[in-house]
Amino acid sequence: MKKTLLLLLALIAIPMAMAQPREDLFPAAAQNERERINTERLALETGFDVEDAACYKKFFTNRCLKEVQSRRREALALLRQQEVALNDRERKEAAAAQIQKTEEKSSEEALQQAAERRQQALQETRDRIKRSQEKADERATLKQNEASSAAETAKKAQGSQERAQARVQQSATTADEVKKYNDKQQEVRERKASREKERREQTKAPAKPLPTPQ
Repeated sequence: MKKTLLLLLALIAIPMAMAQPREDLFPAAAQNERERINTERLALETGFDVEDAACYKKFFTNRCLKEVQSRRREALALLRQQEVALNDRERKEAAAAQIQKTEEKSSEEALQQAAERRQQALQETRDRIKRSQEKADERATLKQNEASSAAETAKKAQGSQERAQARVQQSATTADEVKKYNDKQQEVRERKASREKERREQTKAPAKPLPTPQ
């Protein structure tokens, strides 16, 4: 009987040393811890059942049963404390994992949103640059068209002026030629008139002689 009690005390002492939850407790380790507690609980229950049976062979049976029951409660209470601590640790682990998951998700969403905002800002900048370039191209094209139109107008004006000068010069030349022609015709008419006059004078009948005095 004493050997059984010593074995039970040793089993109780071992989990007491391991009762504090470890900071590095993972789900697999927690499962192992829970299996250990259940195994020790079963071992204690079995041992105390053996002691209960032995009490019935003693003279002071009730006193023996009370002592066994008291030690049973203490031993099982220790295991229950370990189980409660383990459950609490698991809840904290689960809550921390959920918080971390939420934070990671929020962080990913924040990074995604930041990336989208950067992309949008970059696209807006590109659009502004493109619009500015298009406006600059339009202004350059407009100025080029205006310059071409002005050059064409100046060219047409110069052509008109040159044609006008040519017409004036042509008119002057024509007038001079007309004057020369008229002068020549006048000279011809004058020579013709002069010859006609000479001819009439040459063919003019001689004048009658004056009558003789009586």
